[in-house]
Amino acid sequence: METSELLKRVRRIEIKTRGLSSNIFAGQYHSAFKGRGMAFSEVREYQYGDDIRDIDWNVTARFDKPFVKVFEEERELTVMLLVDVSNSLDFGTAVQMKKDMVTEIAATIAFSAIQNNDKIGVVFFSDRIEKFIPPKKGRKHILYIIRELLDFHPQSTRTNVQCAVEYLTNVLKKRCTAFVLSDFIDSHDFRNALTIANRKHDVVAIQVYDRRMEDLPDVGLMRVRDAETGHEQWIDTSSKALRNAHHAWWTERQRLLSETFTHSNVDSVSVRTDQDYVKALLNLFAKRN
Repeated sequence: METSELLKRVRRIEIKTRGLSSNIFAGQYHSAFKGRGMAFSEVREYQYGDDIRDIDWNVTARFDKPFVKVFEEERELTVMLLVDVSNSLDFGTAVQMKKDMVTEIAATIAFSAIQNNDKIGVVFFSDRIEKFIPPKKGRKHILYIIRELLDFHPQSTRTNVQCAVEYLTNVLKKRCTAFVLSDFIDSHDFRNALTIANRKHDVVAIQVYDRRMEDLPDVGLMRVRDAETGHEQWIDTSSKALRNAHHAWWTERQRLLSETFTHSNVDSVSVRTDQDYVKALLNLFAKRN
């Protein structure tokens, strides 16, 4: 992509997603994703109703009257975006490609994070770790992330969610909130890796998919190609039995994916490329409150 066109796309993404994060997500994001815990702030005199476990005995002894410790929520978070950049994301039959929606969702979360003074970092993954952008603050950092989201060229075409999640567990020592953005078209079993990662971090899964993964159109003979393996074949979409079998496969696949997230205790949301991801994210945030 030419530099001038890339900068225009970065600017368009910034205008749209920054506005969303300012006007819609500010309060919901803050309440949905809590800080690391409670940090000591100050001491004050004991008041009726205070928890006696908060009494600071050293200060109490010094002034000969009870004082209690006051704690505040440690608000600052580290937010990580685990972004699937495999070839299956380069697909879309309505409104936009999966990759484009992932970019917009990632940018919206990133702007929501910096408005809350949180750090934001990214892991680009295929069936390997393609790139790691360490967590930082600031608009300049986010614009760099958006530019990479728009113009990143992976070395591999395939997907391995387990690889990305294990990398997160190993590379980030402190607890973070991690969003995994993917279509989750992955033949590997990543349940255990997800469970382990979610014990250390707060992991959230966001699935982006196309309507044609759910239902095939009745358009007669169609040549289909697996974006990750390159395998091609002809299928007869005029066959109702074929369309029903495809829908049944998708329904079962989604059931197993939902079961994986439930077993790993990971909050998740699925959004179709022709649907409103704003509504989907708001529902996700509301579920966490």
